[in-house]
Amino acid sequence: MSVKAHYACSACGASYKKWIGKCEDCGEWNTIVQEMIQMSPAIPRSKQQSNSNSQSMEVLSLDAPCDQDNARFHTQISELDRVFGGGIVKGSATLLGGDPGIGKSTILLQAAAKLAANGLNCLYISAEESTEQVRMRAQRLNIAHRGVKVASVINVEDIISSINRSNESHILIIDSIQTVYHGAIPSAPGTVNQVRTCAFELIRLAKNLDIALILVGHVTKDGQIAGPKVLEHMVDTVLYFEGDRGHDYRIIRAVKNRYGAANEIGVFEMSQQGLHEVLNPSALFLPKTKARNSGSCVFAGIEGSRPLLLEIQALVAPSYLATPRRATIGWDSNRLAMMIAVLNARYGLNLLDKEVYLNITGGIKVTEPAADLAVMAALIAASKNIQIDENTVLLGEVGLSGEVRPVSQLDARLQEALKLGFTRAIIPYTTNTRSTIIKTDMVQHISQLQEII
Repeated sequence: MSVKAHYACSACGASYKKWIGKCEDCGEWNTIVQEMIQMSPAIPRSKQQSNSNSQSMEVLSLDAPCDQDNARFHTQISELDRVFGGGIVKGSATLLGGDPGIGKSTILLQAAAKLAANGLNCLYISAEESTEQVRMRAQRLNIAHRGVKVASVINVEDIISSINRSNESHILIIDSIQTVYHGAIPSAPGTVNQVRTCAFELIRLAKNLDIALILVGHVTKDGQIAGPKVLEHMVDTVLYFEGDRGHDYRIIRAVKNRYGAANEIGVFEMSQQGLHEVLNPSALFLPKTKARNSGSCVFAGIEGSRPLLLEIQALVAPSYLATPRRATIGWDSNRLAMMIAVLNARYGLNLLDKEVYLNITGGIKVTEPAADLAVMAALIAASKNIQIDENTVLLGEVGLSGEVRPVSQLDARLQEALKLGFTRAIIPYTTNTRSTIIKTDMVQHISQLQEII
């Protein structure tokens, strides 16, 4: 085999024939690194044809019975099982990414201890810490269990050979995929070729032995999982650990899940004893008292399949700059600019020469357009210095002409608001005639934004 040099972007995995300063695919600077790859000799066509019939594959009917009850490992951590879609699927590959120190290793150790308590064999491979350091953390969190085996290995070939010899593990955790390496690849750990090869070998091992594989992944400064994008396509589930270090809560979000709902979230609270699940996140994100200042309102959102009530705060202040500031936390800044333009063009509320600040309290990120109505109501209240009724929730998508459009899962949103003591909801008109809560006195239907201005 011959060795050939090529260049790849460590951020997105794009390949180049020579070094350049800026990646043309992702636009990052100084991420192009040199890698050495082994070139296999060309196989003659006659030999290819002779080898084509050397293997056969097993073909099964799609309606063949499968054991749904025993297809998953339940961690006994309800918020984590919710994100996985009901538990960790046997033989699946999961990628967990998040900022340094956010709690990735902690939640995996807690899950491994719970699984071991149910009689499962869990193997925790730490390529970043020694076994003594991992054991110290487990004892500090009071989750040490003899069913959890710990090893400190960085060579993927050693990991695979050890598991093949014992063949006893049900759960395999690799912390992290960027720090392990394959001896056949002549490049440093963390490079695109190393990450891709190591992940492929580990996933193939998990599928062959029916082991649930969990890979911990580092993230870039933009919050994306480091390494080639193909890594996220290779695994079955991609989870992101979100949270602000200024707050005690953490959120695990499923951005990809072949065995459950995408965008499902699990909410946890960080403490000295580890991460504790939060069973009622709406009560956590809402203010402790209902009395609010101007520019504050409550939005009834949906995260995955879970209704979640959030407080939206807006602040409008005079500006002495040629270009007034626009700052958002937890919401898209481009959509904020669009909402400001709609208020100015359709209703004469001029915010173009003022500084506008928008905050989704708690640091959670809202991406659904159903928050448009609540955002605009908060902007109107902040600019006119008025208070929105503290017992009111708002939801609805606002179009460029000012019309308020229907949103999905209205029943679940309103039931959550009713459970938390809200007595009034401003929502768009809907054609849903089967719902009973939509017809109650607590609901006010609007079709245009000017009905609340």
